[in-house]
Amino acid sequence: MKWTNILLSLAAASLIVSISGCNKEDYPKVEQGRTIAFNKDTREVTLIHDSAMDPQDPVYDVLPPSVFRLPTDPAEVGPEPKPGQRLKLDTEKKVITIFDTQTGKIVNVPITITDLQQPIDKEHPLVYDKDAKKAKKFPVIDRDKKTVTLHSGRQKMLCAFSIPDDYINYPESTWDAGDEVRLTYRTPGQALRFMNITKTDIFKR
Repeated sequence: MKWTNILLSLAAASLIVSISGCNKEDYPKVEQGRTIAFNKDTREVTLIHDSAMDPQDPVYDVLPPSVFRLPTDPAEVGPEPKPGQRLKLDTEKKVITIFDTQTGKIVNVPITITDLQQPIDKEHPLVYDKDAKKAKKFPVIDRDKKTVTLHSGRQKMLCAFSIPDDYINYPESTWDAGDEVRLTYRTPGQALRFMNITKTDIFKR
């Protein structure tokens, strides 16, 4: 199945359940959010729900996280999701919002910005190696200087900031944004269709 068909199916499911007067139990439900964990062995994806359902301004704020097994049919599954615990970077408020795997809570971590460059798109020389034809690796962690440098494709920014001592030994994935995913399901915990929004080019055939 082409990813355009999966996307249309997901969109249709979302539209159907929103129509008043329908028996909602008969139609698949839609879940969308940011991947914070992925178990390759059990094929389970854990995500924080996007309560806004807006790709331009998502709000990842719903706990507890949702856990779903990917569909067993390969034709119903997009690329495997990359996990990461960064949910939002607010340079104006100087706060980075993460899912803290140690506490199971969403935490606003205060930061001190040391460098901020905009606009930096995904093909900018600072974040893309043209010779190797691949993106440079981010985030970059300097534990001696207690700084993190990351690139946000959505915000088109390259940002370096220092973090509190309590977080310096947190894993690299803490500061990375997991893939945004969308799925449909009837039975909680088992996806019928799964799309990796971040890694899917819906215009590619």
